Amino acid sequence: MRKRYPLQFLNYLIFMSLVGYFSSAPAYRHLPEGQSVVVLAFSHAGQHVEPCRTVSAEEQAKLPPNMRRPTECTRARSPITVELQMDGQPLLSTVAQPPGLFGDGGVDIFLNATVPAGQHKFTIQMNDSVRVKGYNYTYEKTVQLAPAQLLFIDFNTEDGFIFK
Repeated sequence: MRKRYPLQFLNYLIFMSLVGYFSSAPAYRHLPEGQSVVVLAFSHAGQHVEPCRTVSAEEQAKLPPNMRRPTECTRARSPITVELQMDGQPLLSTVAQPPGLFGDGGVDIFLNATVPAGQHKFTIQMNDSVRVKGYNYTYEKTVQLAPAQLLFIDFNTEDGFIFK
């Protein structure tokens, strides 16, 4: 029994030395020198393909009380068109179709791009309605990115695009 203790100690010493070495070396860089990360991530449901219509009093009277609504809307939603440009060069240009059996779900947009640090002009445009020509949301911002900085771009319907 006692002959095993030195060998067991040696095995533990070798194992702990390997764990200690690999916990601090070799050095790992997540980003190359002088680079930053731009993340665009949001969920958004497009506007209805057809406008909602007002239900008349006669039509409501024909329905059971629990089915009466003042307006009636189709379930289908518009696709979401998003374009993100940095210094006039496109980073993202996509048309996302709404998911779901009836095309009525919200769309998730995600982009993770590594860009050079420095001052950049970002232009982001979005269209969430087939009834609108062009873009109904547009935002431009000039941002100074430090090396290894993360720029997060979000969206909500009240405030539009938000740069954090």
